[in-house]
Amino acid sequence: MPAPRIYVKIVLAATCMTLLPGAQGRTNDLEDRLLAAHNRERQAIGVGPLQWDATLAKGAQEWADHLSETGKFEHSPNRKGQALEGENIWGGTPDHFSPESMIDLWVEEKQYFRRGKFPFNSTTGDVADVSHYTQLIWKRTGKVGCGLSKRGEEEILVCRYSQPGNVLGRRPLA
Repeated sequence: MPAPRIYVKIVLAATCMTLLPGAQGRTNDLEDRLLAAHNRERQAIGVGPLQWDATLAKGAQEWADHLSETGKFEHSPNRKGQALEGENIWGGTPDHFSPESMIDLWVEEKQYFRRGKFPFNSTTGDVADVSHYTQLIWKRTGKVGCGLSKRGEEEILVCRYSQPGNVLGRRPLA
């Protein structure tokens, strides 16, 4: 007896989903993927892994939404009476970048990184060429939380870090 048509359609759909890993969504498991992308680079240079922090992620999401809604692209101001946090910001065309590729753009700054005290870590002489990377690999940083927003014309990723990196006079890997 032939299989019912609905059964054939379900089997076909299930088979296609296993063959196409991207079919489940560009941002599925966003937190895990962002954390893994950070920790992959940290492991590559011998720095301990970061842990995901929901409080940092909440603040990062709020700032990402703000930037997306306003069309601005700037770091958040320090909040009086609150602990300092490090922050990386990424912006790009909505729905065109994977979470890993967003982090990889910060990792690409590694090509200009040199060991030493911050802010003298860039082979170009411009700390802005490495400051996303140094925050990502800062050895004393132990927690990260990120938020992704595309409420406006540009998709915005904000990642917050605790302890903050990029501290004047300190070595990123010490």
